Amino acid sequence: MTTFVRLLLLLVASHVAPAAATDLPLPPELEPDVAFWEAIFTRYDSSEGVLHDNRHLDVVYERIDIPAGVSRRERQRRVGQRRAALRATLLELASGGRDNLSAEAARVLALWPDDVSNAELERAAGRIRYQQGLADRFREGLERSGRWRGHVETELARLGVPLELVALPHVESSYNPNARSHVGASGIWQFTRSTGRRFLEVDHILDERNDPWLATTAAGQLLAYNYSITGNWPMAITAYNHGLGGVRRAMREFGDTAYVDILRRYRGRTFGFASRNFYVAFLAASRVDKDRERYFPGLVFDEPEDYRYFEMPAYVSAGDLVSALGLTPGQLATHNPALQPTIWQGSKHVPRGYRLRVPVAHLSDGLTDIRSLFDPASLHASQLPDLFHTVRRGDTLSEIAEAYDTRVSTLVALNGLRSGNRIRAGQQIRLPAAGPAPSSPEPPPATINAAVEAAVVASLMPPADYTDGIAEAEPAALVDVVAAATEPAPRQTELLSDPSDYSVAADQTIEVQPLETLGHYADWLGLRTQRLRDINGLAFRTPVTVGQRLRLDLSQVDAASFEARRIAWQRSEQDAFFRDNVITGVVAHTVRRGESVWILALRQYGVPVWLFRQYNPGIDPHKVRPGTEIRFPVLALQGGAS
Repeated sequence: MTTFVRLLLLLVASHVAPAAATDLPLPPELEPDVAFWEAIFTRYDSSEGVLHDNRHLDVVYERIDIPAGVSRRERQRRVGQRRAALRATLLELASGGRDNLSAEAARVLALWPDDVSNAELERAAGRIRYQQGLADRFREGLERSGRWRGHVETELARLGVPLELVALPHVESSYNPNARSHVGASGIWQFTRSTGRRFLEVDHILDERNDPWLATTAAGQLLAYNYSITGNWPMAITAYNHGLGGVRRAMREFGDTAYVDILRRYRGRTFGFASRNFYVAFLAASRVDKDRERYFPGLVFDEPEDYRYFEMPAYVSAGDLVSALGLTPGQLATHNPALQPTIWQGSKHVPRGYRLRVPVAHLSDGLTDIRSLFDPASLHASQLPDLFHTVRRGDTLSEIAEAYDTRVSTLVALNGLRSGNRIRAGQQIRLPAAGPAPSSPEPPPATINAAVEAAVVASLMPPADYTDGIAEAEPAALVDVVAAATEPAPRQTELLSDPSDYSVAADQTIEVQPLETLGHYADWLGLRTQRLRDINGLAFRTPVTVGQRLRLDLSQVDAASFEARRIAWQRSEQDAFFRDNVITGVVAHTVRRGESVWILALRQYGVPVWLFRQYNPGIDPHKVRPGTEIRFPVLALQGGAS
């Protein structure tokens, strides 16, 4: 990052006033929801859980004991058995008979208001949800948070974000830096790969999502950006989970600050239990975090480490770095969690320019130049070529091809892939630099040594009790672990940081977005382009314009399939941009007479029009008048350290 950009960011930050606690409203109607999550975080541990109504969280049917030694299958059986019994009871009550009730039926009915209708009880029979307790994990998360709490609060304050958001990682990951979801969300802030790339370096060499210090700054930037689009913190926080596009649709339907109506009544296609509960779960986590000693007396917080930072003067192997510093690979990996396994396995060097974090306690006094620790022969001028890629959870073959600047067909041919090009976690994908696969099996790329690999692998693995299988839209605190074990994870189709509307309206029209053409729509619909021209009265060669509404023909694909194809294409285009660029801040510009938004974006600020639109979604670039304030993201080159 250049000195100019750093000064610019400091200037921007100095003009952002810290948000007040009153910016986090709790309408009385939502208090029962917050109280439910408060109980989950403080009264029930992970060996127990509750069956409850997933719409009325104050209706808690019963507590279930599930000791730690119980298998997943047995857990499913116990919960499923009680679910079925409660469902039968609710359906019995819904049939209308409320006299001579059994003790169990009377108990269940008493949990509902006196005027509950039969129809509501029938609906409730299909809404029984199991929630595992989290008190022990919340306590552990509080203790772990001591390592980073000071940094988190400092960064949130600098970026004008409510300090209460220090509690958000409790909901996302229990402050576990090794938290990984099966779709690839990573780190204490659970950034997905696509969202993380906007603010962080995310590739097969560095993954800064896993670095709590760097990811905290990125999370603060993302939350501040969400607030600039939504205008209020409840929706900005909800957008962190659900995505800005979906939140803006909900706000258009119910009103910008109709929090209760949005969380109770919005029926967006991907607005499920996790999205509805994200804000109230955060409020509960914040309540516990603020009064943590009352809820969890005797907490012993992890101490923050005192570090010294060194900019790597050249490309250096992990083995040489370990020898020079006298630390184990596990120790270095723990303190530098952005370094990917490719480095510890020896297939990549630590990048030149990387800011190495070393505990002061492990350094001799007066060391200022890390170069002096290395034999000159161990300092390399270039990075090692990519030979293999080890598949991680959430990887797709197309993403791997894009990351290594190759084609899916090339990877398929080099690796003899079949079955629809399916890949699995742990599989090694041969890359073009490695050449064709030999006729006889070849061992995987050499690691530093077996002991090094074992230490690093152990340091990177999540704790044994961390809940795996959490979907992108399902933070650790909000996942139904029994349902997750038996049902496919919900697909997250939103571009979380993109406020654009990619949905198909009820009248089968869409809003044209940047980068899109009539040919794209025809491809996604399985139609000829002329069909779209005909139904929209467009003459041949007439281009579509951004902001225009077009009518679709959904005779070949349904709206959901069209949206999924559209969003997948937008994601690939935006991901390609953010592999080379990272957002480091935001600047405001007041339009003067004679200025063009297009010229400002492309020439003065170097921002593509689609990204300008994301930072100014309510502004029509064709109709910007002098005196209008518009916002531009500040971009820096991604991968400068690689």
